[in-house]
Amino acid sequence: MSKFVRESVDQGTARVTLDRPELHNAFDEIVIGELTASFERMAERDDVRVIVLAATGKSFCSGADVHWMKRMVDYSFEENVEDAAAMARMLRTIRECPKPVIGRVHGAAIGGGVGLVAACDMSVAVASAVFSLSEVKLGILPAVISPYVIEKIGAGTARRYALTAERFAAAEAKRIGLVSEVADSPADLDALIQKWARLMIENGPEALRACKAVLSAVGAQDWETVSDLTVNRIARQRVSTEGQEGLLAFIEKRKPDWAR
Repeated sequence: MSKFVRESVDQGTARVTLDRPELHNAFDEIVIGELTASFERMAERDDVRVIVLAATGKSFCSGADVHWMKRMVDYSFEENVEDAAAMARMLRTIRECPKPVIGRVHGAAIGGGVGLVAACDMSVAVASAVFSLSEVKLGILPAVISPYVIEKIGAGTARRYALTAERFAAAEAKRIGLVSEVADSPADLDALIQKWARLMIENGPEALRACKAVLSAVGAQDWETVSDLTVNRIARQRVSTEGQEGLLAFIEKRKPDWAR
């Protein structure tokens, strides 16, 4: 039974919900494993036609869990590779799910949370939502999420937000293509998601599956090579002097050496 991911299905629409509100739905190895398994299950269910990725609490997803990061400081390069590969598998499972995936975004989507949004087929964010590719502030990289982010917003825009680590609003997320629409309120958010879900449920399920596959093929990347590259790059940076200092500074709630 899942500890941090909830599932429900109603009239063809599944809702996969991150449910770790006390930690702003931050990732650790348990959350990553549960989210991967949930999407694998939903992909196999005949009664599921559309999947909504949502979250409870104040934030959509705040990125890496601080407790996970504390453990990560002591990981070897090989352990970091294994750890990053699990996240890569999660994102790819969401992106390559044969059912359409809608992201329901509220609060903050930070670091890996942006990766989750980018892995969805389409997303809607409430107007008050904020986003950031924050990794370089910690001396690490938005490596594993980068293929998904670049696919959504393009390489040039990704460079700006990955290098500055600045926060940006939902309106900007829509302008650059990270989210499809912005809603004024949670009620409007849900109404739009219901509208999209109804439209897709009226479409042929095999046609939707084939449509997703052909769109992926036309805009093809060598996902195996990209995954291996990004997993190894983040593992190398995590065990570097700067990566270690950045992670420790975050954990200890102080400025890293390079920012003093």
